[in-house]
Amino acid sequence: MLGWYPGHMNKARRQILEALPEIDVVIEVLDARLPYSSANPMLAELTRHKPVLKILSRADLADPVRTKEWTAHFDAQPDTRALAVTTTQSRELKRIPKLCHELAGQVRADRDVRVMVMGIPNVGKSTLINGLAGRTIAKTGNEPAVTKRQQKVRINGQVALIDTPGVLWPKIEDQASAYRLAASGAIRDTAIDYVDVAVVAAAELAKRYPEAFSARYKLKALPPYEGHPDADRVEADGDAQLDLLAEAGFDGHALLSTIASKRGGLRAGGEVDLHRGAEVLLHELRDGKLGRVSLETPDDIPAAPPEETPDASASASADDEAAG
Repeated sequence: MLGWYPGHMNKARRQILEALPEIDVVIEVLDARLPYSSANPMLAELTRHKPVLKILSRADLADPVRTKEWTAHFDAQPDTRALAVTTTQSRELKRIPKLCHELAGQVRADRDVRVMVMGIPNVGKSTLINGLAGRTIAKTGNEPAVTKRQQKVRINGQVALIDTPGVLWPKIEDQASAYRLAASGAIRDTAIDYVDVAVVAAAELAKRYPEAFSARYKLKALPPYEGHPDADRVEADGDAQLDLLAEAGFDGHALLSTIASKRGGLRAGGEVDLHRGAEVLLHELRDGKLGRVSLETPDDIPAAPPEETPDASASASADDEAAG
């Protein structure tokens, strides 16, 4: 099971709680390729009484059809708006101050709208803030958890931004989400098994984008996943997902082995270096070299567990005892 929670994450959570009472609007930055998996449920709980602007970053890497589905999904939620952007394109960010004012409602004319920017590591928060400010304010980098402390900056449009360190949750319960996060680069490479993650990613990409995947790695025709009788019953678990894909004819290890053999991963004697294949696949996925792909849709959100209802007989017994 994948999990990752550096010590400074606890400090970030405390900082968020301390600052929230003065905040008018929350901007949550999500990865447009995996908006569900890149949303920290802890942040949703902390900010449930605040209006939220969902920024779907890296929209230039995501499937535009799926991105429209996600923006519609979020726009349908109360006190929530969604905007898909490429955070390095300043012209795409111009709508954000106006949306923050709309979400904030009535704010005194003599003060800025106070906006907290949050999200998990490596989703583009710092790049977003730099783009909104028009100058380098927040430190950026390809490694997750670059921002280690809160940063405040005032931008045009009477908006004051508070940046927070990226916060992952202590334990990622949904392992399908954990694998997607690892594949996207949100979890440090030193904390994951490269081959394990790439095997799941290969199977997922072969399922969702068989033509683009086959073309990129010059693979033979892939079997039709949709034809499998259990195609609609993919478990939210990496191993179960691989089992089902294997039944449908998708062998993640075989796909990775083929990629490695075509991309400099053949050792002396014909031995295949799977780690080399994993590096190629994950780096090319993160760099957008497989085209615009999304790793999940709103339909992939797990159904909420049914709420427990009190036992009628137990309640009756309690009432009898109280009456006696």
